[in-house]
Amino acid sequence: MLTERLRANFWHLYADVIWFGVLAGSTSAFLSIFVVRQGASSFEVSLLTAGPAVVNLAFSLSAGHWLEGRPLVGTTYLAALLSRFWYLALIPLPWLLSPGGQVWGSIWITLLMSIPGTVLAIGFNALLAEAVPPEWRGHVVGRRIAVLAVTTAGASIFSGLLLDRIVFPFNYQIVFGMGAAGALMSAYHLSRVRLAPEEPVKIGGFLRDMLRPGTLRLPHAVRPAAGLRFLPRLEIRSLLRLDMLRGPSGLFMAAYLFFYACQYAGIPIFPLYYVHELNLTDGDISLGNAFFYAAVLLASMQLRRISERFGHRGALVGGALIFGSYPLLLGLAHGVGLYLVASLLGGIAWSLAYGGLVNRLMERSPEDDRPAFMAIHNLSLNLGILGGSLVGPLLDDWMGLRPAMLVVAGLRLLAGVLLAVWA
Repeated sequence: MLTERLRANFWHLYADVIWFGVLAGSTSAFLSIFVVRQGASSFEVSLLTAGPAVVNLAFSLSAGHWLEGRPLVGTTYLAALLSRFWYLALIPLPWLLSPGGQVWGSIWITLLMSIPGTVLAIGFNALLAEAVPPEWRGHVVGRRIAVLAVTTAGASIFSGLLLDRIVFPFNYQIVFGMGAAGALMSAYHLSRVRLAPEEPVKIGGFLRDMLRPGTLRLPHAVRPAAGLRFLPRLEIRSLLRLDMLRGPSGLFMAAYLFFYACQYAGIPIFPLYYVHELNLTDGDISLGNAFFYAAVLLASMQLRRISERFGHRGALVGGALIFGSYPLLLGLAHGVGLYLVASLLGGIAWSLAYGGLVNRLMERSPEDDRPAFMAIHNLSLNLGILGGSLVGPLLDDWMGLRPAMLVVAGLRLLAGVLLAVWA
């Protein structure tokens, strides 16, 4: 039965993702472009993703244990404020620092927000599990995905218009202000969720919500929240069950690790390629982001039908193989046309790969050892992000942007083949 409390909670969860979409379509979408336009190298861009991965590896297990037994709503809200406050610090950077200082200022701000962000990512999962009854979760999560895609696309287009029509640095400062407002309003709506009675944090549920609210979101790469979902009342050494990597499970995790690494190998060089090779304006980039999220929305609506016909493994492998088309088309492109086509295919691939990856992960995880299995997945996820983020700059330094783009395409296709064999 849909009570008034549940109705209010659903509204605040939808409002949360509306404002999160504003953040995703503004600051999150353009921070890497900003640092590239300020002269960042591919290695410096890679630190925007590698840094948070290191933080996650260092703090996720201890954060899960620290959260146990604390007030759920209040703790999640506090973590959101401590994480999202740092978005405000991006606004004055052009006034305070040289271009090189702005690059490193952005990197340090991203790193600092990731520390409370790790707590937020875990606490938000528990909050969503407690606030939404099981019979309503598919409905609420599905609507959140749709709302996220629409608001992110709209915010991205609006941000691109501002960036093209207003002089630097005021254009980026306005966009960063939009992102900060979205981040803080999203945190406010999380604080308005009410549980009956107020529950302490219980880490252990699993939801297929696509958000990782404690991290800087980047398009064109899957980063599921599943790695943090199972952190129960266990000692850390009992979670790190490396003996589970023997046999088929080891090959399965190796395929996932390689998949993550190959995705993130391209993330540091995509922004440089947009700016230095394709000469895209911020408006062009915003249109590509809008195409990407529109494709995510449309493909997500067909995901259940695709999974029923081809299975979760088929959806995962198909999405992983299509992922290779994004850097391939970029490597062949000389303007905005193929970039937009690549963005459409990238959105389709993201939706298929995300849904298939999470569901296949659940199919392969043993019920009696699921917490340890998910902890190993979290390790694979962040090692893949870290390793891939460092490989991309090496490829750029070794062979240049365009050849590196084609190599990344080949690596992504190889990752899809390994998933087909081992997943």
